[in-house]
Amino acid sequence: MTMFTSPRSGAARRRRRARVAAAAVLSAAIGSGFASTMPAAARDVAQADAAMHRAAATERPEQWLWPVPAPVRVVSPFRAPPTPYAPGHRGIDLDVEHTAVIIAPAAGVVSFAGRVVDRGVVAIDHGDGVVSAIEPVEAVVTEGAVVDAGDPIGTAASGGHCAAECAHFGVRIDGEYVSPFLFLGGLPQAVLLPMP
Repeated sequence: MTMFTSPRSGAARRRRRARVAAAAVLSAAIGSGFASTMPAAARDVAQADAAMHRAAATERPEQWLWPVPAPVRVVSPFRAPPTPYAPGHRGIDLDVEHTAVIIAPAAGVVSFAGRVVDRGVVAIDHGDGVVSAIEPVEAVVTEGAVVDAGDPIGTAASGGHCAAECAHFGVRIDGEYVSPFLFLGGLPQAVLLPMP
């Protein structure tokens, strides 16, 4: 198995720790009752987001690219589960046209490109324990391929939990799911949607 290794060392570990700590604060703030406690949760999220950006601003050399074409519209946000096995939404759902080109959000090595149940998935190992995955995708890359930020990795397909014309984008740090906004720099456009 090919692993993407980064020349970064101590600084990378500090960045990863800062992201994991910020993710924990953000996840605790969001929790499972986000909709019912919007004012308090929004304040906590804003404080956690500000702390995370202050910690990461000087240490993260670049923000990731959005994996879908502009205009970017988030149709379902990250919702951290209260425990590793509890319900939640371990990524974000992005509005995307069927067959639109999906790109690598950052440099890395494709760690998986294939089918999982009823959908195509592409996962990229970015080094330092960070792995991203997007689905459903018809891959144009294969496992072991080295990609740069912005390289095409596939086209939007169908399947999975998203409705038609939707892509699910998730990020893990050392196996734990975190909000992709930690790497993307926040919402491109804040849109509040009613809870189902």
